[in-house]
Amino acid sequence: MKIVRFAYGNREFTGIKEGDRIFAPDVMGFFDVSDVKILAPVLPSKIVAVALNYKEHAKEMGKPLPDEPLIFIKPSSALCNPYDVIKLPEMSERVDYEGELAVVIGKEAKNVSVEEAPQYVLGYTCFNDVTARDLQKKDTLFARAKGFDTFAPMGPWVETDIDPCDLRIVTRLNGKIVQDGRTSDMVFNVFELISFISRIMTLYPGDVVATGTPPGVGPLSSKDKVEVEIEGIGTLVNYVE
Repeated sequence: MKIVRFAYGNREFTGIKEGDRIFAPDVMGFFDVSDVKILAPVLPSKIVAVALNYKEHAKEMGKPLPDEPLIFIKPSSALCNPYDVIKLPEMSERVDYEGELAVVIGKEAKNVSVEEAPQYVLGYTCFNDVTARDLQKKDTLFARAKGFDTFAPMGPWVETDIDPCDLRIVTRLNGKIVQDGRTSDMVFNVFELISFISRIMTLYPGDVVATGTPPGVGPLSSKDKVEVEIEGIGTLVNYVE
């Protein structure tokens, strides 16, 4: 099932995508996908992201594999809708794409075991952990480099019926494949991440865990088109200015 948030006129709805139409339970009606604006599928209280969680990405960054998940927070104000614009900040000279699988939490999770973790998942979506790489290196901390407005594109919907453990994830820049990996290359899988994070902070319904990026990260430029496609989910498309 594909859960989608969308705008029609001056109202926002959550519905279920069925082919080229969306059923909205609030109004018991159908909308054509071509007639609506697709929004980020949830409004999270927090986005918890994970660094160096793909073996080959750690290698390309010249970093050792972590002994436990390396987590950081992206603010909800960084959220960016599908097809909207990623804005390059003036204070950065290099901004990178990072295509990722994101997990959407379905119910409150605290001190969850790895075995219990699947019960707390609503579904999965595509995510782009946009990063000001020069500021990341300068600051060493991630808050500024990862936290600019529009630096968390997500969507186009939440897929509820999928196994996240071995999915192909591809990022395209202006139509060219620049990242091509599989979630089976993760150091810590989805359920290990949920368990670990829930022992630090409570995860609420709608919260998002961005699970790390495969190798091939690189810079964005004005007028670029960047796409994150994940097997079984769909494609997140954004533009850059």
